[in-house]
Amino acid sequence: MHKIGIVTPYWSDITMEELVEYAQLSEELGYDSIWIPEMWGRDAFSLIGLLAGNTAKIKLATGIISVFSRTPAIIAQTAGTLDEISDGRIMLGLGTSGPIVIENWHGIKYDKPLQRTREYVEIIKMALNFERVNYEGDIFKLNNFKLQFKPIRSEIPVLVAAIGPKNTFLAGEVADGWIPFLIPLEGLKDARRHLVEGAKSAGRDIGEINICPYIPSAVSSDEESSKKALKEHIAYYVGGMGTYYYNTVSRHGFQDEAAQILQAWKTGDRSKACACVSDRMLDSLSIWGSVEKCKELIENYRARSVDTPILLFPPKATRRVVRDTIESLSPCS
Repeated sequence: MHKIGIVTPYWSDITMEELVEYAQLSEELGYDSIWIPEMWGRDAFSLIGLLAGNTAKIKLATGIISVFSRTPAIIAQTAGTLDEISDGRIMLGLGTSGPIVIENWHGIKYDKPLQRTREYVEIIKMALNFERVNYEGDIFKLNNFKLQFKPIRSEIPVLVAAIGPKNTFLAGEVADGWIPFLIPLEGLKDARRHLVEGAKSAGRDIGEINICPYIPSAVSSDEESSKKALKEHIAYYVGGMGTYYYNTVSRHGFQDEAAQILQAWKTGDRSKACACVSDRMLDSLSIWGSVEKCKELIENYRARSVDTPILLFPPKATRRVVRDTIESLSPCS
């Protein structure tokens, strides 16, 4: 059975009962994993604890935890504890987020994100491997501590969210998985090249690294409504979330659309920004439309060495669209 994951919806009014319902439905339908986002909403670790107690076999992943939000030691402690609670089902997705969130929400200088990511992964892996952590990094200098409990798994998967060449190279060097987002379908092969180079530089086999892109997804008989929600989602990231996503889609063939989206966003014309997301861009960045079309798009990702496509629902997707997408694209269907 092919592996597929889903990201839990992050509506502001989602209830705990709904989160449990979506997790149980996904488990029943054969999904490999459920990913819990954080951003500036509900914290991911608490929700993983909730879902761990209400599911039995689906993998539970942070998707993602910013390396600026907690120390590497507390992340290792939390991951090890949750892995015990869930009987070995935790995956740890880490990322840097961006300066807008880190500086304006966390109040921390967005400094040395690549080096910070490297040190977090190395320290977390040492701690979870039940080693005494003596570490001399550029950012962290840790001395002689060891977890007070032995994790039930020493090899809890640590995955890195990365879209730029340097960060993707780093993921290849140190991570168990790579989480790209808004890298166009046609650009995945080129982006993966940096992952391969990073793995080779560390003497690793690329086959050891799980490639699991977040893909905005919406199956619906109302295709226009789905298109609108997805285009708004893409426009928000390209126009409103700093330079990273803008640079990513520009680098992979959508320079004109990205420039138009950004210009419209800067003027405050959100409707125009959304309209600047072309249908070609939408097809390259998302899974949408009929069930048959969506399944074909998923196979297109697998053909580009994707191990686990992760379905991400746009924030304005309705509850009906989310359920239809989960049921229609189930690995069991």
